[in-house]
Amino acid sequence: MHLSKNLSRRRFVLLAGAALSAADRLRSQSPGMTANQIIERIQKQVGVPWRSRTVDTFKAGNPETVVRGIATSFSATLDVCQRAATSRKNLIIVHEPTFYNHLDETKDLNGEIYQVKRTFIEKNNLVVWRFHDHWHSRRPDGILTGMVAALDWERYQSTKNPESFELPSSSLETLVKSIQKQLEIRSLRVIGDARMNVRHVALAAGYNDFRGIMNWLDNPDIEALIIGETREWEGVEYARDAVTAGRQKALIILGHVPSEERGMKECAQWLKSFIPEVPIEYLPGGEPFWSPKSAS
Repeated sequence: MHLSKNLSRRRFVLLAGAALSAADRLRSQSPGMTANQIIERIQKQVGVPWRSRTVDTFKAGNPETVVRGIATSFSATLDVCQRAATSRKNLIIVHEPTFYNHLDETKDLNGEIYQVKRTFIEKNNLVVWRFHDHWHSRRPDGILTGMVAALDWERYQSTKNPESFELPSSSLETLVKSIQKQLEIRSLRVIGDARMNVRHVALAAGYNDFRGIMNWLDNPDIEALIIGETREWEGVEYARDAVTAGRQKALIILGHVPSEERGMKECAQWLKSFIPEVPIEYLPGGEPFWSPKSAS
């Protein structure tokens, strides 16, 4: 009787092992998730209603491509595409346009560099999808969350306005050097008295229009406004006139990429929380500019 029970137990273990091996083989033979299925999962997880009119669409490649890995980045520069292909990440999720205009319209693009990039994407079976509107709409804003973490400013962030911060008091120059070091920026630009005291700061990542800059600089509770970029003949001149008029104000221009890039690092971490099937990696695009001092 005892021997019979042992044989039965052994048979059960062998059968269970065979079943698991068969399941493993099926998983290894399954085609995997397509880019379209990955995006559908993102749409369900982002936490805001999906808009019918949005730039968050596929920009290149076949959405039915089986995904081997995901790369997130600020934009799908040729360099980012090359590094993604090398690391076997064939779905690239980016925040900004791939083909040099907001809507990624390509019907009038016939330049040599456009053709080089398009050809590389096609030959390497890459898929590019933009994640802009809904990543910003998420609460908290995904880009802002990543940038605040990169600056280590979470404890200074206002609960009423997440773009507003009350920092330890310092000179403008000290603040700028701290930001430059934290974000590893080579070509940051500043308007304002380097010696002025700064404590209350606003961070408005990415592009800012004139009205937004004017409203922040007119706010009596804000001494310094940090942005990505703006038209120089609009908000920049307003900031310069504010300084000339004797206001204790400063405008810190990081550049568009440094002002938002770490938000796509945050995106990679967020994706890992609900997409376990494939490897996910953040690929920094890097600051596009350099200054003579930083070149050495």
